[in-house]
Amino acid sequence: MLECFYKTLIMINALVLLFFFVLMEGVAWFTHKYIMHGILWVWHESHHKPRKGTLELNDLFGFMFAIPSVWLIVVGAESFDWRFFAGLGIALYGVAYFLVHDVFVHQRIKWLTRARLGYFKAMRQTHHLHHAVHTKEGAQAFGFLFVKRKFLKEYSHD
Repeated sequence: MLECFYKTLIMINALVLLFFFVLMEGVAWFTHKYIMHGILWVWHESHHKPRKGTLELNDLFGFMFAIPSVWLIVVGAESFDWRFFAGLGIALYGVAYFLVHDVFVHQRIKWLTRARLGYFKAMRQTHHLHHAVHTKEGAQAFGFLFVKRKFLKEYSHD
């Protein structure tokens, strides 16, 4: 009986983690479209211009997203309740974002330089499409990890 309880608890925690990971793509899309290309364009504009140095003002958004993640992990760590796993889901999204956006797409670190799978080709091309516009208005493709079907069809071929 106790073993069944623990398995259920593990499954619930895994679902909470997965839910918050996926939720973050929506949060990132909304933030990118309406805040980064809106009121906080003053930070994000640095990302649409050639980078001078290692860091850019846009990197502050990473710290902003880390705040709720760290807070949830800390307050949930005492009892390993849902808050811990929610914060972990947000943190894992941050790691995925860094690897995909900063490393794979923008090559800020020279790893993962070649895209062999169609999905990754489409991901890179879609983000380059977003950066074809250097102004606050007129950009498209605001997602990070999930590529819209229309872009997948257009860019995933060789």
